Amino acid sequence: MIGYILRRLAQSIVVVLVVTIIVFILLHQLPGGAARAILGPRATAVQIAEFNQQNGYNRPLFIQYFTTLGQWLSGNFGFSVKLNQSVSSLLVQRLPKTIILSLLSLLLTVIVAVPLGIYQAVHRNKSFDYIATGLSFIFYAAPTFFIGLIMIEIFSQNLGWFPPEAPQSNGVGPIFQDFSGMVLPVVTLALLSIAGFSRYMRSSVLDNIDQDYVRTAKAKGATSTRVLYHHVLRNAMIPIITLLGLSLPALFAGALVTESIFNFPGMGLLFWQAAQASDYPVELGVVIITAFATVAGNLLADVSLAVIDPRVKL
Repeated sequence: MIGYILRRLAQSIVVVLVVTIIVFILLHQLPGGAARAILGPRATAVQIAEFNQQNGYNRPLFIQYFTTLGQWLSGNFGFSVKLNQSVSSLLVQRLPKTIILSLLSLLLTVIVAVPLGIYQAVHRNKSFDYIATGLSFIFYAAPTFFIGLIMIEIFSQNLGWFPPEAPQSNGVGPIFQDFSGMVLPVVTLALLSIAGFSRYMRSSVLDNIDQDYVRTAKAKGATSTRVLYHHVLRNAMIPIITLLGLSLPALFAGALVTESIFNFPGMGLLFWQAAQASDYPVELGVVIITAFATVAGNLLADVSLAVIDPRVKL
């Protein structure tokens, strides 16, 4: 197991390095380079030349890359001219909130989607299965902003159960003190994943429920409940665990829109505001952190998969 984890860790480090190289090259492919992106379209040629001289952007490309990589590894992602604040401090303020939003929506997704998929598989081709399948397709196809606006219209404007905005605070403590403001963002983000996860869970259980080991267990006198939860569920969860690791990029993409709709001050809203203001250092910092989180999520999924299915380590 340790050898497998070390191999996967080495592969993940290579992937992160490749991502940083791609991001760095894209930076220099912009018209005017990083200076133009940071100083804005009105910057003169003299200002761009002075900026490149002060920040070392006139040095050879590979030296610039290793210098920038060293700064990223030390947590230095530059300075936001638009917000007059270091990018690192912005990420420290916003990242925990997006992590909380993503983890809560992922937890809600697993709590709802796994039992739903199992129930649909056990009662396949019944009325509930058809209704749940239809709703899954609707939520799977609906865009995030549409679901968010519908949630605000129904549960905030008409029923008045929840506020239309998420808690506005600099820390994470007030989020839990005023949790009613988190309900709509969490549910909106979770609905997108529940549809897909429940479909995967249903298919995975159906693939295992007719296998020979299930018939053998039943022939030995095991009850249907024991066969389902002690034999089928363990094998059926293997693709779901993989899907959990791969869902991090999708959660961030969903968080970007969800945070914008509910004015939730997380990484998604920060990226959206930075994109509108052409605040390139902030965009770059968010992209690097997201890439790192994606690779870390895949690594965690691979290790979890190896724990459940020892064949993966071979």
